[in-house]
Amino acid sequence: MSATDALRLPPAAAATAGIEDAEALAEVTATLESRGLCEIEVMWLDHQGHPRGKRINAESFLDRARGAGFAFCNAALAWDVAGDVKPGLRHADWDSGFPDFFAVPDLRTFRELPWRNAVGHVISDLVDHHGELVAASPRTVLRRAVDRLADLGYRARVGVEIEFHLLRPDGSPLSDGVQAYSLQVLNELEPVFGQILDGLRGFVELEGGNSEYGPGQCEINLRHLDALDAADQAARFKYAARQLARRGGALATFMAKPFGEYAGNSMHLHLSLWRDDDPAFTPDGDDENAVMRSAIGGLLEHLPGIVLYGAPTVNSYKRFEIGSFAPASATWGGDNRTVSIRSLIETPEATRIELRVGAADAQPHWAIAGLLAAVIAGLEDRADPGERGVGDLYRAGTPLPATLADAVAAARADPVVGAILGEDAVHDYVALAQAEWDTFVRSVTDWDRERYLRSV
Repeated sequence: MSATDALRLPPAAAATAGIEDAEALAEVTATLESRGLCEIEVMWLDHQGHPRGKRINAESFLDRARGAGFAFCNAALAWDVAGDVKPGLRHADWDSGFPDFFAVPDLRTFRELPWRNAVGHVISDLVDHHGELVAASPRTVLRRAVDRLADLGYRARVGVEIEFHLLRPDGSPLSDGVQAYSLQVLNELEPVFGQILDGLRGFVELEGGNSEYGPGQCEINLRHLDALDAADQAARFKYAARQLARRGGALATFMAKPFGEYAGNSMHLHLSLWRDDDPAFTPDGDDENAVMRSAIGGLLEHLPGIVLYGAPTVNSYKRFEIGSFAPASATWGGDNRTVSIRSLIETPEATRIELRVGAADAQPHWAIAGLLAAVIAGLEDRADPGERGVGDLYRAGTPLPATLADAVAAARADPVVGAILGEDAVHDYVALAQAEWDTFVRSVTDWDRERYLRSV
């Protein structure tokens, strides 16, 4: 780990002041006693967003949480989506012997688990033997971007919208047809959709949900929170939705494009910047102010290089189709769903930027970190996005990366974003994406056989 990547974590103090930590500890202690909890899930997220962790007896949880934390083999940050270790990473490789890192719970994130009685749940940071944050951990990467933004005098608040499909165990949709915003379709998705919403309350800060533009497709809107909290709750939502759907006899999938003929699943990010408690995107009449224009300019300039952080799989890139309501090129405009970057001018507090390139299969911490990195670059360079686009912009601008391989190349070609997020961490994330592409290219599929077996 390079010196510039090193961050030290006083327990849970990187995001909160000491008095708030004491309050969090007191609240967790009281909850353990009053609610009679018997077990705590200690969770952290890998590069693919998979929830990793352990189930810990409640009696010993606080002593270990306030001490060294909970040990895991660091090979867990060298795994691909199938759980296979990939070589050549800087943080974790065979040459290092795969030592332990330690999950240190952020007690601010403590919640009771909705689907298991007397069980708590907490999200953790990862630290090494010296108490330093693991540079390659997605939560560390986002913390680094948040700190860099704070050095410029800003705090980011992010609202996350995530789409997913509710399927039967055989993979077919729970409802037929395309009826976005249909209350009738939501009724057809009962009891599963209602069980998900009911189970999420108190576990994530939920604004609401609706049916979307595909059979069995839904969207959940999560409340705007500070960037780290927004990423945590998006990850927690994906974990919860899968479990709550399974308990209802269904499958919730966040695959970006499960059905070729229908729209895919997105993860849109709504960003506002704040100076203390004052909105930094306060409109200049009906237009973006200088700060917002620089943020949009940074996003537009670095968009090819950050697509990978919100679109991490081979399947992610099948969303980028003209006329699909997903973006296809590096464009920006106002309230316009043909663009990648939407500028929404409302009240000072509600004015925001929407980044629309992310897929539901993204790791939320990496996706939000990529967004912030491009914004930071724009603020530091006072970037100018040019004129706001109008009308159908699908065929305007530079096309987005067409494949995972293209996105890997674009990420490697953007050293500015790499420096902001941490060169070692970006190296490992991009190397895992490259390995995913290599695995795909080497695979012989039914498509290959059907197309070529008898015809070549």
